[in-house]
Amino acid sequence: MCGRFAQVQTRADYLDVLASELEVASGQDSVPIGRYNVAPGTRVILLNQRDGKIYMDPVNWGYGPEWWLEMKRQPVINARVETAATSRMFKPLWNHGRALVMADGWYEWKKDKQDTKVKQPYFIYHKSKQPIFFAAIGRYHPDVAVPSDDDGFVILTAASDSGLLDIHDRRPVVLSPPAAREWIDPETTSSRAEELSTGAATPPDDFTWYPVGKSVGNIHNDNADLIKPIKHPLV
Repeated sequence: MCGRFAQVQTRADYLDVLASELEVASGQDSVPIGRYNVAPGTRVILLNQRDGKIYMDPVNWGYGPEWWLEMKRQPVINARVETAATSRMFKPLWNHGRALVMADGWYEWKKDKQDTKVKQPYFIYHKSKQPIFFAAIGRYHPDVAVPSDDDGFVILTAASDSGLLDIHDRRPVVLSPPAAREWIDPETTSSRAEELSTGAATPPDDFTWYPVGKSVGNIHNDNADLIKPIKHPLV
């Protein structure tokens, strides 16, 4: 799964890696976003394409359609890539709400096999140390002053493999820049999007990780110390 991540660099840094030839409609600046502990239920900069331009809109991380919320259920933050394209909840987002979450890495908690109450957070990032792009789907109205209750987005996840499986059995779907550009293109068909989210996803062996302090578990903590490695992990 993906329940916390870091979105630290400037908007321009992420756009440089995306390398899109499209005009960027949203403003760019040299100020780092500086979020080391992005948590569900907060508004996150979501990268999307519409009207032939690239936009970066703040959207709530978490989604539930109207019928879901009427059942008093909590918004969900992830969607399984194996079923998202055809499920009742996510199919409309898959067809018309594909987006990207810019990130520097994400956190997962590894559980002790003998005592599952003992958990150790790890920070996972690309071996190149380059920014990464999570495949996301969402529903939002950027031109409306007050967002609808059922606006929001989810991050797609896939089954872990290789060494990542030792940390957690699910991982976010990370797309390479070319695949990411195609993913958000409205002209990309839903079936092609399925191919991208599976066949073009960055493989687990391209990532590395290290243990970090437990302070990341508190959403009120948000500073560069959260992504510093520690020497003696619990697990």
